[in-house]
Amino acid sequence: MSISWWRNNEGMIRTLFPLFLGQLLSFNLAISTLTSSFVANQGVDAPLTLSFFTYLALAVVYGSILLYRRQKLQVSWYWFVLLGFADVQGNCLVNKAFEFTSVTSVTILDCWTIPWAMVFTWIFLDTRYSLRQFFGVAVCLSGLGLALLSDARVGGGGGSRPLLGDVLVIAGTLFCSISTVGQEFFVKKIDRVEVIAMIGLFGMLVSASEISIVERKNLNSIKWSTKLISAFSGYALSSFTFYTSVPFVLKISGATMLCLSLLTSGMWAVVIRRFIYKEQVQSLYYLAFALVVVGVVMYSKTEKDPDSARALENSDLNTEYLLFDEENLVTRNDTSVS
Repeated sequence: MSISWWRNNEGMIRTLFPLFLGQLLSFNLAISTLTSSFVANQGVDAPLTLSFFTYLALAVVYGSILLYRRQKLQVSWYWFVLLGFADVQGNCLVNKAFEFTSVTSVTILDCWTIPWAMVFTWIFLDTRYSLRQFFGVAVCLSGLGLALLSDARVGGGGGSRPLLGDVLVIAGTLFCSISTVGQEFFVKKIDRVEVIAMIGLFGMLVSASEISIVERKNLNSIKWSTKLISAFSGYALSSFTFYTSVPFVLKISGATMLCLSLLTSGMWAVVIRRFIYKEQVQSLYYLAFALVVVGVVMYSKTEKDPDSARALENSDLNTEYLLFDEENLVTRNDTSVS
C-alpha cells in the first residue's frame, strides 16, 4: 500500500521535497541574519570572526569524516581555495553591512543573488531557463517587495550609512553567488562531504589570515557577555546547519532554486520578531509570503533541460581535467624536451 502510494505521488514528492529543504535553509538563514544583526547592534565589528567558527565546525566535522574514509581528493585543492575565498568574502561583506544599514535593506538587496546565479549558471553550467521559470522568479520578487514594504511600515528602515551598507550587500551577493554556483558544479560531480569539508577548511584558513590583519584590534576591544556569546553560538549553529543542507538542494534543484527559496528568509525573520520579540506584523506580510511560495512552486515545477542535466551528471571527465588538462600538458612538455 505504502509503496504504491509513493509511486503514484512521486511527482508531487519530487516537487515538495526540495521546497521543504529550501525552507529549512531559509529558516536557518533567518536565524543567522538576526544573530549577525544583533552582534552588529552591540557595536562589535568582527564579521570575519563571526563566520570563522562556522568554518571551523565544518572543517572539524566533515574533515574528520574524510580522514576516517582515507579518501583522496577528487578535485585539486586550489579550486577549493578559490571557492573558500569567495565564500568568506561574501559572508564578511553581508555581515559588515549590518553595521551601516538596516535588516530590511540587507534583505531586499540580498535578492541580487538571483540574477547573479542565473547569469553564472547560464555561462558556466550551460543551464537554460524557460519563460515559466522567469515568470516564477518575477512572482517571487514581487512577493519579496510586499514583505519589505510591510517591514518598512513598522520601522524597518534606518542605518548610519545606508548607501555604504547597500554597496557592501550587493558586492557580498556577487561573491556568494560565485560560491553557490561553484558548489553546485562540484556537488554534481563529486562527494558532498568533500565539498563541505574543503569549504570549511579553506574558509577557516582564509578567514583566520584576514582576521589577523583586519580584526585583531577589534577582537581585543570586545566586551564579552552571555548574550554576545549566545549570538556567536547561534550564528555558528544555524550556519553549520545551512552549509550541511545546501548541497542537497543544489544537487536536486540548482543554485537559482536555492536563491529563490532563500527569499523567504526575510519572512521567517519577521515571524521570529513577531513571536519572540513581540513586534508588530502587518497583514500585507501574509500576502507576500503566499506570492513567494507560489513563485517558488512555479519555478520548481518546470523541469530543467534534460540534455544539459544529463551531460553534467553523467560526464566521465574528472572536474579538474575539464578545467586544465594537466597530464597532457606534462606529456607535451616532456616530448618537446626530448
